[in-house]
Amino acid sequence: MKQLNSNKNKNITDYCHYFRGYSFLQIRLYKEAQNELNLISKEFKFHPLVTKNLGDASLELKEFQKAIYFFKESEKNFALNKHELDLSAIYSNIGSCYFHTKQFNKAEEYFIKSLRLIEKDKDKASVFALTMNLASLYYDQYKDKQAILYFKKGYNISKEIKDFDTKRIASKNMAVVEENRGNFKQALAYRKESEQWNDSLNNQNKVWALADYEKKYAVAQKQKQISVLKVENELKNTQRNTMFFSTIGLLLLLTGGVYVYGQKVKNAKIILSQKEKLDELNATKDQLFSIVSHDLRSSVNALKTSNTKLTSSLESKNYDELDKLLHQNSAIANGAYSLLDNLLHWALLQTQQLYFHKDSVHLFSIVQQIEYSYKPLLLEKTIVFENEVSKNCFIFVDLDSLKIILRNLLDNAIKFSPENSSIRFYSLDTPSEFHQLTIEDQGIGMSPETIAELLEDNELLAKKSNSEIIGTGLGMQLCKQMIKKNGGTLAIESELNKGTKMILSFPKTV
Repeated sequence: MKQLNSNKNKNITDYCHYFRGYSFLQIRLYKEAQNELNLISKEFKFHPLVTKNLGDASLELKEFQKAIYFFKESEKNFALNKHELDLSAIYSNIGSCYFHTKQFNKAEEYFIKSLRLIEKDKDKASVFALTMNLASLYYDQYKDKQAILYFKKGYNISKEIKDFDTKRIASKNMAVVEENRGNFKQALAYRKESEQWNDSLNNQNKVWALADYEKKYAVAQKQKQISVLKVENELKNTQRNTMFFSTIGLLLLLTGGVYVYGQKVKNAKIILSQKEKLDELNATKDQLFSIVSHDLRSSVNALKTSNTKLTSSLESKNYDELDKLLHQNSAIANGAYSLLDNLLHWALLQTQQLYFHKDSVHLFSIVQQIEYSYKPLLLEKTIVFENEVSKNCFIFVDLDSLKIILRNLLDNAIKFSPENSSIRFYSLDTPSEFHQLTIEDQGIGMSPETIAELLEDNELLAKKSNSEIIGTGLGMQLCKQMIKKNGGTLAIESELNKGTKMILSFPKTV
């Protein structure tokens, strides 16, 4: 476009329009291709190619009469210069146009002319395509005898072609032919052959992978043989000198003794290290059970107290207090359920019983589902939920673990956000192989020390600056482990009393 706007030279302008038209044709913008190619003058050196490309565009747009006109214009030039390969393609395209417009005799004439030219070049794939065109042509006219002849010819040609898809099409066509003839046994044989080629096509990548593995295995075997030969040569050399062999033997004994001693020391250190780690894990486990049991006991005690008040309010018919207590009971029950759910998934993770199956996930829809689940809590605190995740965002993760991560993070955001505030979920399409999802609230925020504690792998408890214990930290620990298992990352941006951003990164769907 820069060249077209800055240069008035007709020849250069024609080249620019040709390159733009051809490019549009390659990316299937056929109308745009026609517009550009029609701007080229007839004096252009490669005008036969222009008319051929106009024919291709018209054929794709199903403007068959236009396509025939352009192809015949090209035919004159290519026939004059004896470009047989180009002529064959033009004849084939003209035949297709006549076929689509039900002018079968003309279609047959041009398909046969194309076939004669392409057979000289011995291009089996092109011969197969034209043979199938002729077979379909006769088949549409109920000329079964001629159609079957060409279907068989195509089937025989496919045996000489290595392309699995060609073989699949040929055998499938033969199956249909035999079914129409009532020869169901032969039709079944062709159907099975077609399915086999289809399986071969699907498994081609696996075949290449297996071949690569076999090659690596063969190389490894050769390397082992080389290693064995080296050892044999070393043994022969040691046998030439008995004194040298004796010295080596003593040296090996000494080295072996040192090695055994070193291994004992090393094993002792490993055992000691494992014991310390085990003690630390046991202490963490005891701490976790203590906190979880304390939280559950507190929740149950709060429910008991609330239920006593509930009974009194019911007897006194204090409906305002009754409504308040019911909402309070619901919140306590939800908190206890979330704690138990997190505890269950954390235990499954630790014992490696949690099943992970990664698949392509539409992130916007999942955030929408999570919003629906937490609608009552959001309405209770009059918090506005904004789902600004791109609808084109697809990530490759385990769906169940993603829901657990988002539920925990949204639950925390609601818990630490004031009334009449907002929570945003928004995505960022980065140039890397990851999509970025940010969960932003306007809550109480965190200090740098708290952020560092939350991101520590070995931290179980998390505290805010007001020393209020906000829980076991189990939900956050669960989130971090599941994000890591999904190949993602977690970052936190926050300031006290200014809200928090939880920034997640997950692999894009390829």
